[in-house]
Amino acid sequence: MNDLLSVVEKTLDEVLPREDERPSELSQAMRYAVGTGGKRVRPLIALGAALAAGGEAKDAAYPAAAIELLHNYTLVHDDLPSMDNDEMRRGKLTVWKKFGEVNAILAGDALQALAFLVASKTPNNASRVVASLGKAGVGVVAGQVEDIAATGDTAYIYEHKTADLFVAAAEMGALAANADDAALAKLKTFALNLGLAFQYEDDLLDGDSPYTRAETERLATETTDKAIRSLENLPGDVSVLKNLASKLLGRKV
Repeated sequence: MNDLLSVVEKTLDEVLPREDERPSELSQAMRYAVGTGGKRVRPLIALGAALAAGGEAKDAAYPAAAIELLHNYTLVHDDLPSMDNDEMRRGKLTVWKKFGEVNAILAGDALQALAFLVASKTPNNASRVVASLGKAGVGVVAGQVEDIAATGDTAYIYEHKTADLFVAAAEMGALAANADDAALAKLKTFALNLGLAFQYEDDLLDGDSPYTRAETERLATETTDKAIRSLENLPGDVSVLKNLASKLLGRKV
């Protein structure tokens, strides 16, 4: 896993603007947003999907970086005063609190645009990779709108606000490794269920699940099991994805 994380960090460092690149306020805010920690779950899914499809991790380096850039753009905007009004994330000041609200909005915009630029560099199936990223980008915003509206449609919110980026990560990584349709379908099923399990675990950590604790734990375990079962009979190494699913279940942070 550490080798894969190194691929992610190296690629992110490559594609992000240098801190002294003009305008430096924007460059610094972008690097700060992406570099303030996080588990890098989505890029690891992309790299793991490439391996599971029979390819190599390096095939999916750009998709992995792209999905992380898009994810961090959503976090920057979620933290804004007009949204969640959060001042801290991952134990550090949020981007708007450190760089100002206007710079945070612009940094989020730039991270989103950069995500598509990076995805377009994928050596194989670049147009399909970009399309997958775009679909997820729209989906996660739709999920956020429904969440803010408090419609009560938990299934819709979980699928789009959380799982869409997981599915895109797996699809992008698999496409980068030239996966066939059967492998692609299995990996998307894996990612959908993993995304749902991830959200159930978040609910347990935050103590705000719409279900009872026992029901939330059951759903987290059930969707994790479904994710792992979907990896059967894939042509490549599925150990990274299996280990990731197991590690996320019952996590403490």
